[in-house]
Amino acid sequence: MSEFYNTASYSQPLSVSEFTRNVKSVLEYNFPAVWVTGEISNLARPRSGHWYFTLKDDQSQVRCAMFRHNNQRLNFSPEEGSQVLLKARVSLYEARGDFQLIVESMEDAGIGALQRAFEQLKQKLQAEGLFDEAHKQSLPEYPHCVGIITSPTGAALHDILQVLKRRFPGLPVIIYPAQVQGDEAPAQLLKALQQAQQHGVCDVLIIGRGGGSIEDLWAFNNEPLARAIYDCPIPIVSAVGHEVDFTICDFVADVRAPTPSAAAELISPAQQEWLNWLEAVEAQLANRIQRYLESLQQQLDWLRKRLKHPGRYLDDIALRIDDLSSRMETLLLTQLQSRQEKLHTLEARLQQHSPAHLLKQQQIRLDYLQQRLQHSLTPQFEKLQQKLAFLARELDAYSPLATLGRGYSLVKDQDGRLVQSAASLKTGQTLTIQFARDQALVDVKKIIN
Repeated sequence: MSEFYNTASYSQPLSVSEFTRNVKSVLEYNFPAVWVTGEISNLARPRSGHWYFTLKDDQSQVRCAMFRHNNQRLNFSPEEGSQVLLKARVSLYEARGDFQLIVESMEDAGIGALQRAFEQLKQKLQAEGLFDEAHKQSLPEYPHCVGIITSPTGAALHDILQVLKRRFPGLPVIIYPAQVQGDEAPAQLLKALQQAQQHGVCDVLIIGRGGGSIEDLWAFNNEPLARAIYDCPIPIVSAVGHEVDFTICDFVADVRAPTPSAAAELISPAQQEWLNWLEAVEAQLANRIQRYLESLQQQLDWLRKRLKHPGRYLDDIALRIDDLSSRMETLLLTQLQSRQEKLHTLEARLQQHSPAHLLKQQQIRLDYLQQRLQHSLTPQFEKLQQKLAFLARELDAYSPLATLGRGYSLVKDQDGRLVQSAASLKTGQTLTIQFARDQALVDVKKIIN
């Protein structure tokens, strides 16, 4: 490398292209293949099939390119934020003078794989509707029994029990123990959830654990467990980790609590608040009963004042009966008179619409129309006869027979066509002469022009 710089210092100046080409050669010669790890950002996948991205850590970054024939061999699809391990050649993109890595192979690395798996499962379940608010159940306002699915030795259980004891000591609690970390944790959590459903005692469940890394919380990103929570008929509160931690169980559960203690706060009513409420209800009930008794006493006093002797009561009834009888008689007479007037009106209308009356009216109308028809047809007939005679005279005047009757004749050839000129005839041709009442056949002997 020192020789390259010394040569460049004393020889003729290099063009930019020559300089970048020499730098590229130096880089590729000194770094034939390197392994580099970092996080992917600014990932671009143009139509050419090549990938272009930036590999970075918390202090530096470098441009990378992975051509299609290399990225097609990968068994996973990297995304933004993926942590990867690259095998690459160091090179320089001469057109821009950019230092870059030409990636030959890529492997998934550490947390990036877990994060990608988390995002892929989250997108899948969200697309299927497992996170929809419409499916989420409401928590009971006053639960009768609480089920807790967690490690029996963890701090989360201690925190939940402490809060429940403080807020409502008399609330029954059932613990369904399960591992919350490790390879066997998802199966045990699923089994505990199934036991709680089969038991059928709890009307709300808490599933969760304390905080930790993404690997520690990975049991709560299990797809079968998420689907079981979605299908569970008992409302479930997910309380996994701290407030900043999110798992698949948090999204699919009916309610997500930021911590296990917060979950206990959500589901448990405060005992003192209950007692205060009961005391208020008791006072309201006593006041209502007192007011109701006072109202009944007032009604009783009023009824006592209205109470009459049976004889006076019977006299009132007799007067009422006489009054109703008189009113009924008057009403019946009025209705009878109205019905009779209506009957007379209907009889008169029936007489007007009887068949004999209608037939007589129609006969009179028929006679009238016949007279009008007779008076209107006679002048019309006379007028038409006059017009017919006139047309007959006109037709006779223009008739060919009338012309023949005046001494004229028609000459026709053998085809029945009129002969209008001698120039159309031939010697020896037979012609027909049509007179008014008969005709004659003649032969053409000579044509005179």
